This record gives sequence, C-alpha cells and structure tokens, in this order.
Amino acid sequence: MKKIWLVGLLALGVTLLAANADIIPTLDPNPPSAAISGFTWNYSANVTLNQMVTTGDFFTIYDFGAFTAGSNLQPAGWTFSSSLVGATPSGVIPTDNPSILNLTWTYSGQTPIIGAAPLGNFSVIADTNQLRTSDFAAQATRSDGPDAGSKVDNVGRISVPVPEVSTLLPIISVCGAALAARIPGYLRRRKLT
Repeated sequence: MKKIWLVGLLALGVTLLAANADIIPTLDPNPPSAAISGFTWNYSANVTLNQMVTTGDFFTIYDFGAFTAGSNLQPAGWTFSSSLVGATPSGVIPTDNPSILNLTWTYSGQTPIIGAAPLGNFSVIADTNQLRTSDFAAQATRSDGPDAGSKVDNVGRISVPVPEVSTLLPIISVCGAALAARIPGYLRRRKLT
C-alpha cells in the first residue's frame, strides 16, 4: 500500500511539473565558446509539452549585462530587443536589477510552434566567458485542454556573464569609502600603543 501511495505521489509531481512548464532556455555550450570579438553566449530554447509559441510570446534573460551591439542571432520569426527593465510575463516575479541590461526574444512569426519542440538557438557576443547565475522568465500559450489559448508564464535560473567592472563601480566605491573611513581610527589606535 505504501509503495502505491509513493508511486501515485511521484506521478502527481511529474504531472504538476509538466503542467507548469513553458519556454526553457539553456546555455549551450557551457561555458561560452570563443568568438573573434569575445565569447558567444548561445542559448538553445525549447517549448514544452502542452504549450505552444504564438505571435507575441517571448522569453527574457535578466541582468545579462553588456554585449556587442548587433551581435544578436535568432531563428527566423523571432525579434531581439534589450532593455534595462522587463519584458516580464504578468504571472511571475523574477529578480531584475534596473541598471543591468536584459535580453528579450519575442516570437513574431505567424505559424504557432507547438510543443514539445526546439525553438532554435539565440545568441549574443560578450567580452567574457565568466559565469554567474541570473533569472529568466517566459510567456507561451497553452495548446490543449480546457485552458487552451491561455498564457502560461514561467521563471527559472540561467547562466549569464559576470558584470563588467563599470557595472561594479558603485559597489566598489561604497566598499572603498567604508575602508577609507576606518583608516584614521586605525592609525590613531596604532599611535596610542
């Protein structure tokens, strides 16, 4: 009896995971490969079972940072954009630093892509291949069942470049100021001993 209960619980968990899936980008290869002017950050993306991608559906990689302008590549029927904030599906709350660029690819094709299906490769070139983790979020469309046609949002974690030094300058300056404020006190204590 206990075994049947565990198998049923496992099947329910797998069903719930499949019901909440959407567009999933993955860094491939990991780490990024060398290019002539930096490193190619290539993300392969898939739409999962019971989902489809229709015109206006999208995915965003948050806090990606600096990249080479015009280096973006995407499959036919997809449009690239970058901004400091957004685009974010309405049903999720990813972490998004408003001072670091996000990457967004939006489906502009007319023919729905019905899951489970690969969407292709999406890439930009950046100066580094050093990894850190950030959020991604996506919006797709339910393809079947009583909620067919409704939007499905998801959020997850993905590898992005380590920020450039210029992005870190506000943090470094605060740490430097705190250190500088402590030096006079340290020197006074040293003279007393």
